[in-house]
Amino acid sequence: MSTLAAPAAPAVRRAWLTDLPVLLVAVVWGASYLAAKGITTTHTVIAVLVLRFAVVLPALMVAGWRGLRALTAPQWRGAATLGLILSGIFLLETYGVVRTSATNAGLIISLTMIFTPFAEAAVTRKRPPRAFLAAAGLSVLGVVLLTQGGGFTRPSAGDGLILLAALARTVHVLAMSRIKAVKDADSLSLTTVQLGSAVAVFAVLAAAGTGASPWSVAADFGAREWAGLLFLSVFCTLFAFFVQMWAVRRTSPSRVSLLLGTEPLWAAAVGIAVGGERLGVVGLVGGVLVVVGTSWGRGAR
Repeated sequence: MSTLAAPAAPAVRRAWLTDLPVLLVAVVWGASYLAAKGITTTHTVIAVLVLRFAVVLPALMVAGWRGLRALTAPQWRGAATLGLILSGIFLLETYGVVRTSATNAGLIISLTMIFTPFAEAAVTRKRPPRAFLAAAGLSVLGVVLLTQGGGFTRPSAGDGLILLAALARTVHVLAMSRIKAVKDADSLSLTTVQLGSAVAVFAVLAAAGTGASPWSVAADFGAREWAGLLFLSVFCTLFAFFVQMWAVRRTSPSRVSLLLGTEPLWAAAVGIAVGGERLGVVGLVGGVLVVVGTSWGRGAR
């Protein structure tokens, strides 16, 4: 038995060397809700979004300059369209997390994993498996309980915005699969154009006087706020993107997706442990149901 086990050990170590950075991405994404909540108010959402992506965009442009020059006009248009959808996702998520807890935001946004197969089924006219329908029902019940906290109350406006963000993420995934021009585009170039389009939307909104200006917000930031912004920019955007590109070439997309699917667990853990948030018994049961339902749904579809 020892002779059979020995060759497997290096393979296991190599798998973990790939899995750990991806798992770290899930951790930083889970922590991103609390980080965004800590440096953003309703009045500064647009400004923070401009600053967050303006920090990383030059690095992406330099790294992917050759790929950007190689993009065709239809690929530019397709990527820009995806960027407009992406801007809506970030607006909904950021305004939402300001109005709800980081724990709720991280768990509710995971419903994207349920919404997307339903949307695909509607487009292809193929009924989802019964197990998936059961998992979806479990997840929805979990969200209902999660948003109640200590008792049955009206869900907050932030919960509703995060739910809309999950739907917008579904639209983004479907658009990526339906826009033929972007299917063969370089991933780095595609992401750069998308983020550039999103920043352009945020800049227009800022110029129109929607909230505080990026410059005044940047001037008012202290060390804690800049640390939070750099965490969102460098780790949750730049680092996360490159790790995904690196990992998907060394393992299967399904394995990467499974590891990134732990994001809501980390969002809840960080929100409770670091942010001092409390779910209550009803909310805790709801959070568990969301995690179980979305995990079951990934395997059932």
